Amino acid sequence: MPTMTETKATQPVDNNSSLSGRVFDTLNVVVLVGMALITVLPLLYVLAGSFAGEAEISSRPFFLWPEKFVTESYAYIFATDTFVRALLTTVVVTAVGTVVQLLLTFTMAYPLAKRYLPGRALVLNLVIFTMVFSGGMIPTYLVVRDLGLLDSYWALILPLAINPFYLIIVKSFFQELPQALEEAARIDGCNEMGVFFKIVLPLSKPVIATFSLFYAVAIWNDYMSPLLYISDPDKWTLQVLVRQLTSTDAATALSQMDRTWVPPEQGLKFAVVVIATLPILFFYPFLQKHFAKGVLIGSVKE
Repeated sequence: MPTMTETKATQPVDNNSSLSGRVFDTLNVVVLVGMALITVLPLLYVLAGSFAGEAEISSRPFFLWPEKFVTESYAYIFATDTFVRALLTTVVVTAVGTVVQLLLTFTMAYPLAKRYLPGRALVLNLVIFTMVFSGGMIPTYLVVRDLGLLDSYWALILPLAINPFYLIIVKSFFQELPQALEEAARIDGCNEMGVFFKIVLPLSKPVIATFSLFYAVAIWNDYMSPLLYISDPDKWTLQVLVRQLTSTDAATALSQMDRTWVPPEQGLKFAVVVIATLPILFFYPFLQKHFAKGVLIGSVKE
């Protein structure tokens, strides 16, 4: 009787299969590298342009390394009260908004994960209904106005406090947690709040990390909400200011900012975009490992 080693040795090797596999892997690498270049090159161009002079930006249509490094744009940005105030406002609104949205999403998803909750099906149907239909811009504005939230930072947080799609994913994740842990906590004397904060949340770190970044990116990049609800320029967020500086009438926006010198106008636009992008790029690598696990866990079962 031939041994296992001899059996493996006598098995024919499918050269066509291995060749097609290598071709497929090569095509995958080429496509992925091409997509990465398409994504990275514009960012590198903007970064290089933020350190270039006005003459170089005007004379060179595309470059990834400036001939002469200048930092006038960055020095000008951080010397103006308008930009620093907008940056701090965006940071605070993003931090507070992310905490509020996570708290509301998780505290609503946890009871909905309990099948014995009275009225659970009705609430879930209402949540799903909001994924398909919404009141629209004007009704939402009227609600925000009647609640007295105009020119308030809460207008940037509360109207979009709970994303229904994220809520359903978190609910499904809670449903897959072992019930034995919750029962053991209740036997030890924990009430529902104790079970939620001491058992459920510590087990939900991948989901918390994932949706923290999702909510933070949404608030950080939000342009329509401050445009609609904030009329005081002193309360502008970074995205509104970036829009003003990168618009065709950038000179008008520049005239509203305190300055003692005029930096390169194009370089200033590039520098503003870089500063508005860096915080998200900085935090993304630390939370990337949680994305697949946080989003996909609980997304298959009801």
